[in-house]
Amino acid sequence: MSVNDLFELYDLRVEVVFPENGPVYCGAKPGDHFELRGEMLHMPPGQGFSIYSLASVLPLLAAKQRPTHPHDWMTTDAEIACPDPNCVTRLRIKRLGLRRFSHAETTAVPLKD
Repeated sequence: MSVNDLFELYDLRVEVVFPENGPVYCGAKPGDHFELRGEMLHMPPGQGFSIYSLASVLPLLAAKQRPTHPHDWMTTDAEIACPDPNCVTRLRIKRLGLRRFSHAETTAVPLKD
């Protein structure tokens, strides 16, 4: 690992948000969440997560992990609608602390000089 090959990504927490009224069809329960640390997804023991809900946030997670300009919508917008149009839940993506990675430890492709 070289000091020059380091980069940082945010750890993320994705939690289910329940509005006051309306039906929940995705099987979510209050407190359901997962965390993304690097490329690894972590769920609390015994908790599941709908693959359809997961599919709705997956395309955004890599971008949310990276530092962005304060005016970028990726910085300010944090809630994703449940993919079922009849379900009232939303998924909130929270940035947690930054984690440092080494390019050499994450890929076989070398950095160019």
